[in-house]
Formats: sequence, C-alpha cells, structure tokens
Amino acid sequence: MTLSGYLFAKILHGKLVSYPLFLWNRLLRLAPLLILVIAAVGTEQYLRNGNFQLWAYTRQLLKGAVLPSLPNGGWSITVEAHFYLILPVLMIASRRWPQAPLAFLAVAVMARLVLYLHCGEVQYLSYWTIVGHIDQFLLGIFAFRYRSLLCGRHALAAATGLCFAAFYYGFDAAGGFYKMGGYPSATPLWIIIPTFEGAAYSILIAYYDSSFAPSNNGISGLIGRAGAYSYSIYLLHFFVVFRAAKFIDMHVMDISNFYVACLWSAFCFCLMVPVGWVSFRYIEEPFLSLRKRYIKAPEVPSSAQTLPLGQRER
Repeated sequence: MTLSGYLFAKILHGKLVSYPLFLWNRLLRLAPLLILVIAAVGTEQYLRNGNFQLWAYTRQLLKGAVLPSLPNGGWSITVEAHFYLILPVLMIASRRWPQAPLAFLAVAVMARLVLYLHCGEVQYLSYWTIVGHIDQFLLGIFAFRYRSLLCGRHALAAATGLCFAAFYYGFDAAGGFYKMGGYPSATPLWIIIPTFEGAAYSILIAYYDSSFAPSNNGISGLIGRAGAYSYSIYLLHFFVVFRAAKFIDMHVMDISNFYVACLWSAFCFCLMVPVGWVSFRYIEEPFLSLRKRYIKAPEVPSSAQTLPLGQRER
C-alpha cells in the first residue's frame, strides 16, 4: 500500500485528468479477476457445505464495500478503493503544500490513539482497514515528493532494512499478530505500527526508484514480469497456499522453521508465476483494452477543477 501511494503520486503528478475516467480505469484493472474469485469461492463453499446460504454470502460481499469481508485477501482491495476515493483531496493538498501528507498522517495517528483509549485496542482497525493503512499511502506520496534526498543513500537504506527486520523479529518473539496478549491485541504498538511500516517501506521504495535504473531484460525483466502478474498471484494463491504448506509439512519435510518455510515459499511463488501469467493474459488483459484516456492537459494553476495525474497507469 506504500507502493500504491508512491506510484500514484508519481503517475498523477503534473497532469490534469478526468477523475471519473481514472476511477473507470481502476475498476477495469481490479474488478474482473476479483469478481471471478468471488464466484469461485462461493462455488467452492457451496460444493463443500450443504448448508451454504447464498444470501448470507451475498450479505458478506455487500459488507465488503466497507468492512474487510471480501474473500481471498479481497479486504486489501477494499482499502485500495477507499484510498482512491480520498485520492483527489490528498493530491490537491500535497500539490499546494508538500508537507500535507505529514499533516494527514498526524491526524491518522491521533485518531488511532483516541480509538485505542476508547476501545482498549486498535489492532483490528490498524491492520484491516484504511484507518491504519492510510499512513502507508500518505508516506508513499510524501516519499515521492522528496525521493531525490534518498538517491544513492545506501547506508540509510541498509539501516532502514535492518531496523525493520529487528523490529519484526522482536514483535514475533513477543507473540506476533495473534499471541501478543490475544487477538485483537491490547498493545498500544498498533497505534504506530502502520506508521513504522509506511516509513520503512517508503524510504526503501524512494531509495530504489531514485538510485537504480533496472533494465527490462535478464533477471530484472523476469522479476518485472512477475510483478505484472502479482495481482493475479495475490488473489489466486489463497486457493492453494494453505494446502501446499500442509502437504509439504506432512509429506516432504518439516517447515516449522521460519527460514525453511521462506525457502519453500519462494519455490512455491515461482510455481505461481505461470498461473499468474495465464490469469493476466486471459482474465485481466482483455478488459484493459476498454480503458479510457483520462489525461486532459498539462498541469494548470491550482484553481482548476480537475485533479493532476500522471503519464501512465499502474
């Protein structure tokens, strides 16, 4: 989500567009595969559960417009959609005042503090909704604005990665997501975890984008193509990931060790790349031809009634 904030700040910078057409293009990019996955999950539940109720499943899907209830990781698509709705405000504000994302960030942290004091926990909102993830979008936008400050800062990038790893090593040792005093956890860490994640990711993303110019060939090209299929891989891997882990653990080798599990996950990810290609080629790509050009003109004074957007679409 930090990457989304960074990319859309980069994509939308310095242009005027039709915002409805921008939303139309995002709908074409995300909806076809999501609808297919929703139908597949519903069919699977019907075949496995004789008490499957279509209305209950439909009600769950309708709640997904606001709550994290869409299947196969679809909760993150809900968060992305909420980000798109507030994107014009964020972009216009950051154009007029470059520090605006940090002001919004302060408001978000204070809101989580208030919610924590009122509810006694904020893990649910911080992890599953825009209440927490807004930090990552905002810091991605801010990092794009000041990316030049991170160009060639190799030591800073290394220190950021080490601090991020050290924090999550300690977080996991203390119980992690589910066992730090139960779930949802009452630890106040969840007030700032979204901010910490967003800061670390935004530094690394801006550092990479401003310091390197990878080619479209060789290993870099292969990784780039895997990235193009990442949306398919993300939504489809839920159908197999838990079954695969159980099968490997029972029939191949013990994968309770974190590092062994990481190696197996890398291998299984490679197996998912061809699946992602098939999905992208035959489910996602046909709808991309229906996209509309939303760029209207180069940027004009801030009194314009349209939103500044970029030259290309993610």
